[in-house]
Amino acid sequence: MSEARRSAPIADKLADLIGQQITDGVYQPGDKLPSLRELAQLHRYAKNTVVSAFDLLVSRGMVEPRRGSGFYVSQQLRKPRAVDEDGGQLGRAMDTVWLAREQLITQPEVAAVGDGFPPIEWLADMRMDRYYQKVVRTGLGSLFRYGNRFGYTPLRESLVRKLGVLGLAVQPNQLVLTHGANDALDLVIRYFVPPGATVLVDEPGYYLLFGKLKLAGARVIGVPRETDGPDLAALERILINERPRLFFTQSLAHNPTGSDLSVPKAYRLLQLAERHNLVIVEDDPFADFKPTSAVRLSTLDQLERTIYVGSFSKSFSAALRVGYIACSAALANDLADLKALIHVSGSEYCERMVDVMLREGRYERHLVKLRQKLGAATEEAQQWLDAQGCEVFARNAQTLYLWVKFPGVEDSLQFAEALLPHGVKMAPGRVFHLDSSAPSAWSRCNVPAMLDPRFQKAVRELLGRTKA
Repeated sequence: MSEARRSAPIADKLADLIGQQITDGVYQPGDKLPSLRELAQLHRYAKNTVVSAFDLLVSRGMVEPRRGSGFYVSQQLRKPRAVDEDGGQLGRAMDTVWLAREQLITQPEVAAVGDGFPPIEWLADMRMDRYYQKVVRTGLGSLFRYGNRFGYTPLRESLVRKLGVLGLAVQPNQLVLTHGANDALDLVIRYFVPPGATVLVDEPGYYLLFGKLKLAGARVIGVPRETDGPDLAALERILINERPRLFFTQSLAHNPTGSDLSVPKAYRLLQLAERHNLVIVEDDPFADFKPTSAVRLSTLDQLERTIYVGSFSKSFSAALRVGYIACSAALANDLADLKALIHVSGSEYCERMVDVMLREGRYERHLVKLRQKLGAATEEAQQWLDAQGCEVFARNAQTLYLWVKFPGVEDSLQFAEALLPHGVKMAPGRVFHLDSSAPSAWSRCNVPAMLDPRFQKAVRELLGRTKA
C-alpha cells in the first residue's frame, strides 16, 4: 500500500469500505444504508467523518439522500456484469458445477429457459406459511433435538401410502429420508462406489451426478439415451466388457431429454440387470408430474435389484430439502447409519412440514393442477418449436424439459452466449455430457419458461439472422 493511501483521510476510507460493500452486492439498489449514528458508533468515528463519507458516496453516484429518511443505494446503480460471473460462466460451461451455480441465481429480469424448476406461481398452493402452526403442533419439544436416523417416522409412513399409489410396496424400515435427492444419490455413491469402480449413467444425463461420481474417483461410462430409454444394445456390450457395479438412470421425465422409459424396454433392462448382477439406482424427482400408472423400474422389480430415489423439491419447494431412498430393509439400515455418520440426522422440521403437507387435502388437488398446467404448457411449447423448425428429441404429454435442436445451431453454447444480451439464459447441451468440452447442438429447455415472450422474441430474431 502506498504512503498516499495510508495517509488518506478517514472519511475516504469509510466511503471506500461502504462503496465496496455496494459493489459486492451487500447493499442492493434501493436499499437503505445504516444511519449516520449507527455507523459512527460502529466504527467509533465522529459524526462529521461519517457525513463526509456519505458526501463522497453521493458525489460518486453510488448513494442518494432522502430528506427525513436517510441515505439509500442509488436506484440507477447497477452492478456491472463481471465476465467471471456471466459470460465467463458460459465460456466455462464444461465445468460440472456451472449449471448448479446458475440454479442458485434468481434474476426476475431474465428469462431462465435453462432453469430446473417449475414456475413459482405453480407451487403457490403448497406455500409453507399455511402449514407452520400445524407443524409446531405436531411436537414442539422434539424440534430442539436431533431426529431419527431413518427420518421422521410419520413422514415415512406417509411415503408408504404415497409409493403404494405408484405400485411400489414398501415398509417404513425400507425408507431413509435425506436432504433432497442429491443427498440421496451421494449416500448411495458413498456406500457402493470405491475409487476406481466402474459406474454407468445416462448420457446425456444429470450433470451433478457426473460431478459426484468423479469426486468419488469412479470410472464413469455413459449409456446413450434414446427416445424410449437407454440404448440396451450398448448397455449389454458395456455390461459384458466392463462389469459395472451400478447404473444410475431416470425412467420418467428424463433430465435433460424429457424422454420416458417404455414398458418393453423396462422389462428387458431388468432382465439384463439380473443376468449381469447390476444394481439400478432409479432417480425419480419428477414423480409428481407424471401419472401414477407410468412405468417405473422399481415398481416392476419391487426393489429386488433397484434402489428408488425421490424428492419433493420440484413439486413442493427446493428450500425444504427433503428427499428419500426406498430400498431393501438391510440396505436402508446401512444407509441410515451412513447418514448418521455424515449428517447425524435430517431436518425434522422440514420433514414434519412435508408430512403435514402430504396429509392435507390440498396435496392431491395440487398434483392434479400441476399436471394439467404442465400438460398444457408442453403442448404449447412443442407447437411453438415446430413453428420455428426446431427438432424435439422426445415428445411426451407432460414434461418439465424438452431436448431441443434449433435450426442452424451447431453449438448450443454459442447460441446461449448470443441469447444472453437478450436477457435469456439457456442450458447448453454439452453440460449434460461426460465430455463437456465437446460441442453439442442440443439445448435443455424448461417448458414453462419457453412460453416467455422475451425468449420467443429473442429466438426468432437470432434464427432470422441465422437463416439470412
